[in-house]
Amino acid sequence: MKKINRSELLISVVIAELTGALSALLAGGYSDFYREIIRPPFSPPGAVFPVVWAVLYALMGVSSYLVCNADEAFTNARKRALMLYAVQLGVNFIWSILFFRFRMFAASAAVAVLLSVLVLLMILQFSKVRKSAARLNVPYLLWSIFASYLAIGVWLLNA
Repeated sequence: MKKINRSELLISVVIAELTGALSALLAGGYSDFYREIIRPPFSPPGAVFPVVWAVLYALMGVSSYLVCNADEAFTNARKRALMLYAVQLGVNFIWSILFFRFRMFAASAAVAVLLSVLVLLMILQFSKVRKSAARLNVPYLLWSIFASYLAIGVWLLNA
């Protein structure tokens, strides 16, 4: 394993965190809206989401750093893994804007399910490059599945 380059690690985490922050900024204020909609059972309080997402984005950033710095023997697998990472990050970025800014519940439910599938595919590809990077994203997969449940529930309850 290569020596950890702290600057590159920090940049990887900051890129992931900024993606989430920019998405939240473009989505607009969510707290009042979240309280007003009918939510499915097991919906957490609104204050939980920013904390969970901050942790998940940090884990994504660390895992992407680990994949980027994998041994040279995994060049093609690494490229595919990082492509999936970028695609899922883009889909993740879009979700909040669809849900909160545009209140497109059906579209955001579909995007949430797509995101869960992409995260699973990303984890499988990461595992070909570096298993620890894949494992770091298991909480993200579980949360994205839960978020899909919430998005589908909001869509059905607020149609």
